[in-house]
Amino acid sequence: MLNSLTLLLEKVFFLTHLNAFRPSLLFSDTDRAREKKRVTHHCENEGWRERVPDTSAGAALPESIYQRGDLLEVPRTLFTHFGIYLGDNRVAHLIPDILPLFTTDKRSIQVMVTNTRLVLGVLSKSASIRVDTVEDFAYGASILLNAMDTTVQKRPFDGEEIASRAEKLVGKIPYSLLWNNCEHFVTYCRYGIAISIQTDKFCDWLKSVIRDHRSVPLTAFLGILSVVYLGMSSYTAIPTLLIPFTLWMAG
Repeated sequence: MLNSLTLLLEKVFFLTHLNAFRPSLLFSDTDRAREKKRVTHHCENEGWRERVPDTSAGAALPESIYQRGDLLEVPRTLFTHFGIYLGDNRVAHLIPDILPLFTTDKRSIQVMVTNTRLVLGVLSKSASIRVDTVEDFAYGASILLNAMDTTVQKRPFDGEEIASRAEKLVGKIPYSLLWNNCEHFVTYCRYGIAISIQTDKFCDWLKSVIRDHRSVPLTAFLGILSVVYLGMSSYTAIPTLLIPFTLWMAG
């Protein structure tokens, strides 16, 4: 029962972040691969911004832009994606990927994770902590640097300690959209506590829905519809009665 409830919450969390009109979803994987070549990186440090040179011509990224242990943040498909900079243009990040379920070819798996592979990885709960280039990590988006430092009320570890913690975790890892995602990974490495602000916001939203008594008649109506279309059975009758009652008492 608990596993079913957790799975339901994860799917709701996934759907509440789904935006069919988001540009990243409208691009094909080929278009996005081209788009990543024009990636622009932004560095925020004490109120100023610096643009990183375009890397499409093969120029190396200036080492001074990112420091070992920096927390990098990019918008990726449905969510904000996070990683830890390791140095030498490498980023460690926890990313869902469906491909390892179908092949053991390391060369194929190491190719940049497309949006399709990522979304299917979320749904199949298949993920790993892997190391990619900054360009592959960003996937065509602008990078926000250490932005979480102003949100998390905890001092970051030393950069070397942060990067070392990330490197020790590289490899396949159990994945949960709510309880073990990329944000949990980077906050554990950088601050010593595994938290997800995105998950917290979703839980706050869910609480507001539960406390809103207007959700009671809606769930009751949906339950009645399920009984009408699927027939009277324990699978339809119990949720029809139990869910509205639980929402009413919780509110």
